[in-house]
Amino acid sequence: MNRKSFLKSAFASAFALSGLKSWGLGRKSNYNQFLPSLTLEQVSLETAPYSLAALPYAPESLEPNIDKLTMEIHHGRHHKAYVDNLNKAVAGTPAEKLTLLELIKDAGKQPVAIRNNGGGHWNHTFFWNVLSPKGGGAPKGDLAKAIESTFGSFDKFKEEFGKAATTRFGSGWAWLIVQDKKLVISSTPNQDNPLMDVAEKKGQPILGLDVWEHAYYLKYQNKRADYVTAFWNVVNWDEVSKNFENALK
Repeated sequence: MNRKSFLKSAFASAFALSGLKSWGLGRKSNYNQFLPSLTLEQVSLETAPYSLAALPYAPESLEPNIDKLTMEIHHGRHHKAYVDNLNKAVAGTPAEKLTLLELIKDAGKQPVAIRNNGGGHWNHTFFWNVLSPKGGGAPKGDLAKAIESTFGSFDKFKEEFGKAATTRFGSGWAWLIVQDKKLVISSTPNQDNPLMDVAEKKGQPILGLDVWEHAYYLKYQNKRADYVTAFWNVVNWDEVSKNFENALK
């Protein structure tokens, strides 16, 4: 290859790489730094306008279990859309004076747009916080004892939770909740959750899994069961244990 051909090839490669970067590929995401760092509790107690909080970690940090592009689209587009649409839905109504948690608990009394988008906002904020790049393994302490006592073993619990996630028809969520100080597995359709007055099984969520297709389809296509299996590698058991302790108070 002569010098002219080499330079032409190098320029073409650089141009292609620049194009990839402009589409968010080949680089670390930076949108997270422009969003507020809010805890789930802070988000739950916000009144309108509600905020999209930053992810607690970089979107690529859950790979290979959940890929960067899925996280960026899931958080930066889907979750953001729930927040934006919720703010539109409550604008100029009495609901804009309610906290997000108050909206959720009275979801059955709210218009569909508030129920769906409010649920979507809370559910996703909760979901991001029960995931971690340093997650996986098994729970410890009181939560581990409660899981073994309730389900027989940690493996049996994962089997039952996985069944709730994979058999949820269409879009929805699988949950581990505390109900009357006991652990219960449940699932909800769409963006409903166990805190809502419309939930079939009510309780305090301590672990949740999003089984909407947008949560896994780029990497796992229609293989929801594979996504559920990968989920166990990134579960933040420290956070789930804190949720468990708080739910028992």
